[in-house]
Formats: sequence, C-alpha cells, structure tokens
Amino acid sequence: MKEGELFFCAECGHESRKWLGRCPGCGGWNTFRNRPAPVKPSLGPAARGARPIPVTEAARACHDRTPTGLPGVDRVLGGGLVEGALVLLAGEPGIGKSTLFLQVAGALASPGRPVVYISGEESAQQVALRARRLGLASESLLLLPETSCEAVLTHLEPLEPRLVVVDSVQTMVADGVESVAGSPSQVRQVAARFQWLAKVRGIPVVLVGHVTKDGAIAGPKLLEHLVDVVLSLEGEPGHDLRVLRAVKNRFGTVAELALFSMTGSGLEHVRNPSAWLLEDRQSGAPGSAIAVALEGTVPLLVEVQALVVPSALGTPRRVAHGLDGSRLALLLAVLERRTGLSFGDRDIFVNVVGGLSLREPGLDLAVAAAVLSSMIDRPLPSDAVVFGEIGLLGEVRGVSRAAERIREAAALGFARALLPERDTGGTAELEASGLRRVEELLRVLSPPSG
Repeated sequence: MKEGELFFCAECGHESRKWLGRCPGCGGWNTFRNRPAPVKPSLGPAARGARPIPVTEAARACHDRTPTGLPGVDRVLGGGLVEGALVLLAGEPGIGKSTLFLQVAGALASPGRPVVYISGEESAQQVALRARRLGLASESLLLLPETSCEAVLTHLEPLEPRLVVVDSVQTMVADGVESVAGSPSQVRQVAARFQWLAKVRGIPVVLVGHVTKDGAIAGPKLLEHLVDVVLSLEGEPGHDLRVLRAVKNRFGTVAELALFSMTGSGLEHVRNPSAWLLEDRQSGAPGSAIAVALEGTVPLLVEVQALVVPSALGTPRRVAHGLDGSRLALLLAVLERRTGLSFGDRDIFVNVVGGLSLREPGLDLAVAAAVLSSMIDRPLPSDAVVFGEIGLLGEVRGVSRAAERIREAAALGFARALLPERDTGGTAELEASGLRRVEELLRVLSPPSG
C-alpha cells in the first residue's frame, strides 16, 4: 500500500487503510475502492472573501422570510423560506411530496425571479402534466430533467432563481464518486454540493427525499445534520389527510404542524382541522371520546374510538392506531388496578380517527374514557370533550395550555369538559368537571338508555 493511500466503501463511505473484502460499516462485499481525490465545488467570491465579522453586523444582513403561498407550509417553516436555507422534505411514496413543492414552486415563480424544479425521476412532460392539473401555468417555472449535480450547477450559474427544488436527492449523482445514485456516498456528496449552492449564492434549496421501509430517511444520517430544516409529510393509506411536520428547524420551532387534504387539484390546506376531523362523528355511541390534543400551537379536537370485545385467543390482542402501543398497554394496566375491571380476557382496539398519529400526553384521559365506555357499554356525554395526562398511580395530571384547548372546544359547540382538577380555573366557556383520579371517569358515564 502506498503511503497515505486510503480505501473507501462505495456503498456507505466507510474508510480503511487497507482493502477489505467485507465492509464493517454496511456489510457489503467487494465494495472497497481506492479513494479518489476529493472533488470540491469552486468557491465563489463571497466564500473566498469570507472574513470574521461581529454578530451584530451579521444580524443586520439577515433577510426577511419569503412566504411560500401556502399558509400551512409557512407556519411549519416558521414564517416562510429563509434565504440560503437547505430544506429536506421526506415521506412515503405517493404521499404528495412532489405535488406539495410543485405547488410552492408555482406560487413563488415570478418574472425576473424564476423557480427551477429539477426532476431526476420524471421527464419534463410528466411534471408539466402534473403542473397543468394543479393549475400552474407560469413561464417563470423552469423544469430541468437532470441527474448530474455538475450539469445542474452549470445550468443554474447564469440564473438568479428564487427557489430550487430537487426531486429527488436520491436520484442525483456527483462526479468523482464511484457508487450508484442513492448510495450513502452519493447522497452525502450531492447534499454537500447543494449546500454550497444555498449558502454561497443565498438561494433556498429544497431536497425531496425518500424513506426506507422502516420510515427513516434514506441515506446517511449526515444528510439530516447537513440541512437546516427537515420536514416530514405523513398520511395513512386510504385517507385524504396529510400532516406536514418539522422534525428539525434551525429557523423556528419544531412544534408546529399543518394539515392538508389531498384533492384532484393538489393539496389543500385544512383551515379548521378540528371541524374537518369531527365531520363524520357519530355522537352518543359507546367507545367514543372527543379529545383535545395540542400539536404545536394548534389545539386539535380528535375522536378517539375504542372497541373492547371478548378474546378467543390465549393472548388477547392490543391494537393501537394513531397512538403509541406501549402507552396504551400502560393505561390499561392503570385502569385494571384502579377501577377493578379486568381486561385480561378482552381484545382491545384503539384508533385515532382521521389517520393522525399523536403522542401528546393529554390524550391519556380520552383513551381511558373510550376504553371504559366500550367496556361497560355506556356512552360519554355527547357534548363533552376530554383531556388530561394519567400517571402510574392513577392520578389525573394537568396539561399545558388548558385554556386554549377549552376555547377551541367551546368554539365548536361543546358544552362540557372532563379535565384535570388543576386545570378547571378560568373555564367560563364550558362546564368543567375536574377529575383527580382515573376511576372517577366511571361516575360520569351516562346510564344505559332505555
């Protein structure tokens, strides 16, 4: 081996001072190559002339955010796109990633400030058909079907685009990297080149990314560290609802989310999510509880449904959709201990209606109420909402921003709230029933009809 020579894995980028038959990083066989000379994009004048500056001077150079034209996207981003931001959008196949940011691209494109949509998966004609369906017909929306990073940067050099969308980062290839498109080595180098484009030229860049079968973002973990914002677009198969969340945001909070409805003309922002989620609710049915969950700054009213039935299996089933299965098991154990009811011979199914996935502790009391309601076949009051956290000792603990949850419930016509006793202050909008212990839920269940 020559002095200073290195070998690297063409699949994951793992480095070694000697050739290895099997990569210890990814487990691939015969993937080690001689390491090529690193390829660096040429630095522009701004980068070559960089100098240390006071933070006050840098703050004066900060630019305002650019609204995307979609209020939900703006809220999740923290107010809009920041100049020079590198954004990663990930989601399942067919969830609407390309549709969402094609809509953003069409809304931002304007004369003199084009938006470039780079398509590595579809031809220009295919993207144009989608744009026509979405009602986008701007001469300033430029389509570039290309997979070479160097060719893309060459095309962008004479332009001053307002936004660059790369769909997708796993289809792009960088010169000098001896691996196939989508491999960790390629994704790392491709992301680095677009990071240079964003930071040196001050152009917002959106990278559309794939996910693995486990739901993780495909590619090296470095990709998520490299970008400024990581967005996740989620949804359940068979549901029109799409949820946009911020997993990472250097320019704002990660507590926000936005709800969209998938329609024939694209993704439409759901301006009143609570009313939309409760549209098909059947009131007065055992096993149903209306919860007030807090997602970001938005209180959401969602229906939690439970079905408790005798089990024909030796090990009863515990199925949870839209909430953590281990949390459901914990709540069932607390209910058994504190109410005297036995669930050991029952199958229990719990579902958050609408395809949402929630992990908010304030959902505990609604889940417990729905399970008890189904178990004893008695409905909760149809005009009541439920929220609160349950501890292992059976105590009902307070939650954050209870007043905002109550106002949202009152605005939708609910007249009563079952909530932690600590949070009953300042509830003039509703009749508040404060609970200290989880077993107190049994006394608020209405008697059977007839």
